[in-house]
Amino acid sequence: MSDYTLRRATADDAQALMTLRIEAEHWLADAGIDQWRSPGFRDRALDKWRKDISEGRTWVVEDRAAAVVATVTLTPADRDFWHAADEPESAVYVAKLITARSVSGEGLGERILDWVGEVASQRGLRWVRLDCWRSNIALQRYYLKNGFSHVRTEAPAHRLSGWMAERDASVRIHPDQPLGVASE
Repeated sequence: MSDYTLRRATADDAQALMTLRIEAEHWLADAGIDQWRSPGFRDRALDKWRKDISEGRTWVVEDRAAAVVATVTLTPADRDFWHAADEPESAVYVAKLITARSVSGEGLGERILDWVGEVASQRGLRWVRLDCWRSNIALQRYYLKNGFSHVRTEAPAHRLSGWMAERDASVRIHPDQPLGVASE
């Protein structure tokens, strides 16, 4: 039995998602990383999450006590970054991957990325892709350490994100520790 269970998010999870995000905002600020702190970001994030939840793209991870300890959203390719030459239909795209500080160091983020690779493989797709904030060097290093390769950095004036990376969908960092997935 897995120590964590992944399931699709429901509208009832919106507050738990914001709790994770606010915790991450404080942790990032304490680490000297200026991310997600601009006015209005929280409201936009919550609206976007609600849309992603209603479209079945957001997932949550619960611990054995059924507390939400992580989230990830699988999104369409962000056309500000991924262009026709990238063959955007060849990948699953990761967004809003957040883990609670209480599970920091347990490899939960890596296990979520392994699950995303499994989703991509099941769909016959080659890549797991993402973009993250251009200024968040620590997060970029985390993804590189977890098998991603930097593709390029885009810097549209209206976006703070744009460091783009991908890893082959077959890569598994913790193949011996798959997440339990709730049946739908």
